[in-house]
Amino acid sequence: MPAIRQLGLVSAAALVVANMIGIGVFTTSGLLLEDLKSPWIVLLAWAVGGLIALLGAVSYGALARAIPESGGEYLYLSRTVHPAAGFVAGWVSLLAGFSAPLALAAFGFGEYCKDWLPQISVRMTGTLLLVVFSIAHATNVRRGAAIQNVAVAIKLIAITALVTVGLAHLPDIAIPLSNPAEESHSFSFGAFAVSLVWISFSYAGWNAATYVAGEVVDPERNLPRSLLLATLTVTIAYLGVNAVFVFSGPASELAGKLDVGRIAAGLLGGPAWQEATTALVTLALATSASAMIMAGPRVYARMASDGHLPKWLAHEDGPPRHAIALQLALALAFLWTNSYEALLTYIGFTLGLSNAATVIGLLLLNRKEPASVKIPGGLGIPILFLAFAVFAIGFTIWRKPAECGVGFLTIAIGFIGWRLSRK
Repeated sequence: MPAIRQLGLVSAAALVVANMIGIGVFTTSGLLLEDLKSPWIVLLAWAVGGLIALLGAVSYGALARAIPESGGEYLYLSRTVHPAAGFVAGWVSLLAGFSAPLALAAFGFGEYCKDWLPQISVRMTGTLLLVVFSIAHATNVRRGAAIQNVAVAIKLIAITALVTVGLAHLPDIAIPLSNPAEESHSFSFGAFAVSLVWISFSYAGWNAATYVAGEVVDPERNLPRSLLLATLTVTIAYLGVNAVFVFSGPASELAGKLDVGRIAAGLLGGPAWQEATTALVTLALATSASAMIMAGPRVYARMASDGHLPKWLAHEDGPPRHAIALQLALALAFLWTNSYEALLTYIGFTLGLSNAATVIGLLLLNRKEPASVKIPGGLGIPILFLAFAVFAIGFTIWRKPAECGVGFLTIAIGFIGWRLSRK
C-alpha cells in the first residue's frame, strides 16, 4: 500500500533545513581561521561550500522529479545503476547517513548543555534527546512534521536575530584584522581544499527531502523546489552567521576554537549573549536530530518492503516505528562507543562516495531515458558537482587514510549483505 502524501512544500523544505543546520556551522570557522588566517577567505570557503551543496540539490532535484518516491540514494541507485549499488547506498544511509550523524548531534547537544545540566553526563543528555524525538516521530507523521516546522521556524528566527544584532555590534570590518599583503602570500590552496572537506559536513543534509518523497504532495513540483529553497536559505544563513563569528574580534582569539560561536558572542555582548548563543546551538542540534529521526527510517522501511531487510521493518501506513527503533539503537551504539572526531571524518568521506555515485546514476539515467530527466542548467551542473566530490574524496583519502578505510569497509560489508540477501 503506498504511503499517504501529506507533506507539503513547507514541511519538505523544513525537513531539509533542519537536517542541514547542525553542529558544524557553530564549530568549524574557528578551525578554518587557524588554517586560512583571513576571515575573508573563511567566508569565501563557506560560499564555495554552499555552491557545491546547491549543485547537489539541483542534481538530486532532477532525480526526484524523475523518480518521485521515498528511498533517497537507495532508490535512485537501484533504478539507475544496479540493485546492488542501491543496497549498498541504503546500508551506508543506515550507518553513515543517519545513525552516526545522530550520534554526533546528540554528542554536541550534550556538550553545549553540560553547563546547564552538570549532574548529567554529556552522553546521557544526548541519549535523552534521541529517545524523546524518536517517540515523537513514532507516534504520528503529522504531529512529527508539525513539531519539525515549528522548531525550524524558531531556529531560523533565532539565527536571523543573531545575524542582525551581531552585525550591528561588530567592530568596523574596514579595520584591518590582518594584513592584506600577508594574506595574499599566506594563502594555501591545500588548506583551502581541506576547509571545503570540513565545510561539506556542515552542508550535509541538502538531500533530506528525497527520503520522504513518497509522502510529499505533488512531488514532481515540490521536491526539487524544497531542495533548492532550503539549500539556498541555509547558505545565506551560514554566510551571515559566520560573518558575525569571524569578524567579532581578532583572529588570534578565535582561531582553533571549537566553541567559536560562544566566544564570538561573549566578545560582542558578554555573558548574556553567550547564554543566548548556547540556547540557539542546542535548538539547532535538537531540530537536526529530529529531522534525521524523521527521514532515515523511511529508507530502511523501503528496503524492507523490497525484500533487502527483514520484513518487520516495513510499514504500510503511518510512521515506520520498527525502523525508528532500529535507528535509535544504532545511534546510541555510535554515541557511547566512538569519539566525535573519528565519526566526523568517517561520515564525510562515506557520504561523499554515496552522493557522487548517485549523481553518476543521474547521468546514466539521462543517457538511457533523456525524455524523463530535466536538469535545470543542463549536464554541466551534475558534472561540476562530481568534479568537486572526486577532489574532496581523493584529498580525504590522502589526509585521513584510517577513517577512510573504515568507510571502505562499510561499503564492502554492504556488498556482502547484498549477496546474502540474494541467497
